[in-house]
Amino acid sequence: MNKVKFDDLLSTGAHFGHVTSKWNPNFKPFILMEKNGVHIINLDETLLYLDKALGFIQNLAKKKGEFLFVGTKKQARDIVQQEADRCSMFYVVERWLGGTLTNFSTIKKSIKRLNLLEKEGSHIYENQTKKEVQMLNRERIKLSDQHRGIKDMRRLPDAIIVVDARLEFTAVKEANGLGIPIIAIVDSNTNPNNISYPIPANDDSIRTIQLLISSIADTILEANGKLNDNNTPTDQSNISDADNKQDSITPTSDNN
Repeated sequence: MNKVKFDDLLSTGAHFGHVTSKWNPNFKPFILMEKNGVHIINLDETLLYLDKALGFIQNLAKKKGEFLFVGTKKQARDIVQQEADRCSMFYVVERWLGGTLTNFSTIKKSIKRLNLLEKEGSHIYENQTKKEVQMLNRERIKLSDQHRGIKDMRRLPDAIIVVDARLEFTAVKEANGLGIPIIAIVDSNTNPNNISYPIPANDDSIRTIQLLISSIADTILEANGKLNDNNTPTDQSNISDADNKQDSITPTSDNN
């Protein structure tokens, strides 16, 4: 199931945490050492917790469970969208709309409105002035941007998969409130106790994100009997991660 090896993680810089001043004390069990003012994540723990997460994902996927991938930070957006699409799951890569989970009935109404606006020959455009049509088109574009990754999500997901649990604290809070399991990449500045299946790793590295999220997508595909050469992840090996540890990212809450 888990094809990720220690050297794979090491080569992507998965072991680099944040500067020590930004650490969350609850992350201590995952810290190997401090070096040059930066916490080094214990990759043996990363592999152990990745195995636990993938085991849960595999079992849920075999039961036809549905997953929602969440990654709105710049480094994660393209990867999350590509990998969610690859395993035919849902995703949020733009701003998380408060209530996406906890007020899903309203979200469904908004999606229904979007489907009506996108339907070719929809009656909604009949007998409208040019200005009114322009307003409807603007509404369609806005709703499409907001819901493009969840447009076909008919019910709440069985689990959410998060890149950077600290940044996505609203999604994490909503999922926890509803009892929805959370699989998340957690860095040294994050409280892993809020996460059902934490994966301790550098959540700013594009290559680390690619490695872990593609492994999750592979597990879903394999559980559904759909993993083949046509479903291989996008190669990100030529991407530099030299400046991806962005301590300038500051979420609007420290609840995590």
